[in-house]
Amino acid sequence: MKICKTIHDMHAACSALRHQGKRLGLVPTMGALHEGHLSLVRAAKAQCDVVVVSIFVNPTQFGPNEDFSRYPRTFERDRDLLDKEGVDFIFAPSVEEMYPQGTITYVTVEGLSDKLCGKSRSGHFRGVTTVISKLFHIIEPDAAFFGQKDAAQAAIIRRMMRDLNMPVEIAVCPIVREPDGLAMSSRNSYLDPQQRQSALVLYRSLMRIQELFARGERSSAKLIAAAKEVLAGCPSGWPSVRLDYFEIVNPDTLDPVDDVSHGALVALAAFVGSTRLIDNILLNI
Repeated sequence: MKICKTIHDMHAACSALRHQGKRLGLVPTMGALHEGHLSLVRAAKAQCDVVVVSIFVNPTQFGPNEDFSRYPRTFERDRDLLDKEGVDFIFAPSVEEMYPQGTITYVTVEGLSDKLCGKSRSGHFRGVTTVISKLFHIIEPDAAFFGQKDAAQAAIIRRMMRDLNMPVEIAVCPIVREPDGLAMSSRNSYLDPQQRQSALVLYRSLMRIQELFARGERSSAKLIAAAKEVLAGCPSGWPSVRLDYFEIVNPDTLDPVDDVSHGALVALAAFVGSTRLIDNILLNI
């Protein structure tokens, strides 16, 4: 496994591989890897000849009062995990390498980037689409692998690809959960034991919607109301769960839908203590 820290080295290595006819897969990450990330790596290895994993904590997708400075950085551990998975390259640039002084150009997907997480995290998706666009130009992968947990991100990236005619296949892989249902996230490490227990109510609220949907309920308003009853039913004394949003939307446009008869994305974000967590499920007909 080779570690590239400069754009020049990464681009040169990938260019040589493409000239050999190799199919390149990219797994973009911010490090602090868990089984969810590794599931993307395995999907990439199954579909591609060469796999590149980027590790870059991207400052442009963090707001001024968010957790950029304390976001977990575990490069040595991540490197060992990726080596065991048989990854070919790690791309681990510095902030200065990715954003030279004076950078003023960004990529924004208008009309989608202010929905779901974009409502409360102004500029977040602009940072995501900018860094993903940069990675695609540097590595020029044939396919890129993302997790369903970041469903809004996946929808926005798919739209960026379409609108900018980027020739990259986008693969969105299933959410990987802990045995008790909590969606795996690097931010789970912020939770203390009591908060970790409280966080389980997020998945339970989604499962309540899944249950009612299976019974034939198609009203978004009724489904959300039932889910909020679950959220409100936490035992007294548990660390509080503060909802940021709970929406049922079209999975491509991220617009709210009143009726889920044709399927929908159920997405939520909530603060458990000071830690913001997201989760979602797809309702499929």
